[in-house]
Amino acid sequence: MPGLFFDDYETPVYRPPSEAESFILRVTRGCAHNHCTYCNMYRGVQFEKLTDEEIMRQIAMAYSVDRDGVRRVFLADGDALVLETERLLKILNTLKKYFPNLERVASYAAPGDILRKSVEELTQLREAGLQILYYGMESGDSQTLRDIRKGVDGPQSIEVGKRVRAAGMQLSIMIILGIAGVPGSERHALATAKAINEIKPTHLSALSLMLYRGSELKDQFERGEFTPLTPAGLMEELKVIIEHLDLPETEHMIFRSNHVSNYIRLAATLPRDKDQLLADIDESIAYLKKQKHWDIYNHDWSKF
Repeated sequence: MPGLFFDDYETPVYRPPSEAESFILRVTRGCAHNHCTYCNMYRGVQFEKLTDEEIMRQIAMAYSVDRDGVRRVFLADGDALVLETERLLKILNTLKKYFPNLERVASYAAPGDILRKSVEELTQLREAGLQILYYGMESGDSQTLRDIRKGVDGPQSIEVGKRVRAAGMQLSIMIILGIAGVPGSERHALATAKAINEIKPTHLSALSLMLYRGSELKDQFERGEFTPLTPAGLMEELKVIIEHLDLPETEHMIFRSNHVSNYIRLAATLPRDKDQLLADIDESIAYLKKQKHWDIYNHDWSKF
């Protein structure tokens, strides 16, 4: 079933690649935080929580179009969990009532929103059908998180992940290669590996830094205040992260680097495939060092 979307408000809609066939149910517009220096997704979009009537209109339209075909729902926009737990439970229960074949509900997870919810609240949400959260941790390093104005430090970013996992939810963590620039690369990589070891997410995605027009980080780069990694340098940073992962053999963490930002697509199940993944990364580094024509940092990525 192709994805469904019924909110006609003219603001951008984003969702993870794995939610391509989901019913995208908008429960908020924009991002309540909206201060991250690397992001221009919701610049100029005034944050708002949609009313019950607006949410029900979307659900009713999806019901009329494909009642039996809706198996997955993604709650948008950037941080749907900013809604009060009671409202989220009401939405989840309504979705179960309207869509008999519903298998799971997913959402992005902003760190501040998770820290405002207890494990008990998250468990309630999981039992009501919210089974997977996509958490843009970006880095486990406090200095990097401060620099990009994520709103949390390293220990808090780890607490976010632990809280989600303690509630029994699947957790897909996204990290950004190159987010600390050249000077902070090793610090960022080591702290991020440590955070992943502590959290033990079910999924891990490595994105590569993209300097979007309209973002503060792009402005810093143009003023000469931020030195980005080369494509090969991004893979060298990933190698440090993977080398320092120390997950129990009983863990099965799905790793992907298949975002539009990535030069090389990689896939593995960790820790089982760690040696092969490192070999693939080494091969990628050698290949990228031969490519002299790619210049991601002067390209206009605003269309993505």
